[in-house]
Amino acid sequence: MAVSRTSDPATLFDAARAGDRVALPRLLSLIERGGAGARAVAEVAYRSPSQAYSVGITGAPGAGKSTLTDQLITQARDRGIEGEAVDGGEHVAVLAIDPSSPFSGGAILGDRVRMQNHALDDRVFIRSMATRGHLGGLALAVPNAVRVLSAVGLPVVLVETVGVGQQEVAVAAATDTTIVVLNPGWGDAIQANKAGLMEIADLFVINKADRPGARETRRDLELMLELTELGDWRPPIIDTVAQTGEGVDELWSAIRDHRNHLVATGSLETSRRERLAREFHQILVARVEEHLDRQEATEEFAGLVTDLAAGTLDPYAAADRLLGGVFADG
Repeated sequence: MAVSRTSDPATLFDAARAGDRVALPRLLSLIERGGAGARAVAEVAYRSPSQAYSVGITGAPGAGKSTLTDQLITQARDRGIEGEAVDGGEHVAVLAIDPSSPFSGGAILGDRVRMQNHALDDRVFIRSMATRGHLGGLALAVPNAVRVLSAVGLPVVLVETVGVGQQEVAVAAATDTTIVVLNPGWGDAIQANKAGLMEIADLFVINKADRPGARETRRDLELMLELTELGDWRPPIIDTVAQTGEGVDELWSAIRDHRNHLVATGSLETSRRERLAREFHQILVARVEEHLDRQEATEEFAGLVTDLAAGTLDPYAAADRLLGGVFADG
C-alpha cells in the first residue's frame, strides 16, 4: 500500500524512520485530529525508547520568537545538543504553534514563512500546529507530537508558541528546557510573574537587545530572580539580536549547559516522569469529559436536572448519583 494512502501508524512510522517525507506529516495530522487515530499513533510512539531533547520558546507576540527559532535551528544543526559534531549536521524538528481561525480552524503559517532559510534542508522538519479544538487540546497534542518526532529518530525538537496565554505557557513548560523571550521595556514585572513566566523559565532571553531599555530589563529580571525561590539552577539572562544572530551562539551554549545540569543531577529523568504523570492526568480528565458529554443526552441526566430545578436535590448529590456507578469508591 502506498504510504500516501495509508493511515496505519506502524506502516507510517517505518516509512518515516526510512526518511519518507510524506509519512511524518501524516502521523502528526492524526495526532492533531485527536480521537482513535491519535490514540493509535500514540500507542506506537510510546513503545519507542528514543527521547528527543525538547526546547520550548515562549514570549509575547512581536518578541521575535520566530526569528530566534530560525537562528536556533542553525545552532542545533551545526553544534548538536550533546556538543559533538555530527556528520552532515544534526537533525532538528520545529513545532510552531500557530493561532487558528475560530471559523475554519486554519493556522496562520507566518512562522514557517520566517523559517524559509531551512525549507530545503532535508535534516530540518518544520510543522505548524493549529490551536483548534481537537480532543484533549494542545496540552495533549504537543507532547504526543514530540513523542512521534522522537520515535522517528529526531534528536532535537524546538517548540515555539504564539504567545504567553495560559495554554501557551503550559505547552512551553512541557519541554525539557523552557526559554522565555522578552524585549526591552517588557513592562510590569508583576504582570509577567502573574502570567507564570518566572515559574517556567529555565533561560531568559532579552531579544532586540540593541534597543534602548535592555539594561533596565535585565535589572528588573535580576531583581525578580532575587525575590524568587530558586532551586539548584538559576536561569541565566542572555542578550540577543535575532535579526543579526548576535548572542545566539551564547544562547545555544546556555541551552546545552542546562541540559548537562539536568542530566548530571538526575533532574531530566525526574522532570520527564512528572510531565508524564501530568499528561496521564490530562488524558483521564479528557476521558471523563467524554463520558459526561454522553451522559447529558440520557433520560437520567434530564431527570436529575428536573430535580435540581424543583429544589428536591442539590448539585453534589445529583453528581454522586450520576457518577456513582462509574466512580464508586468501593
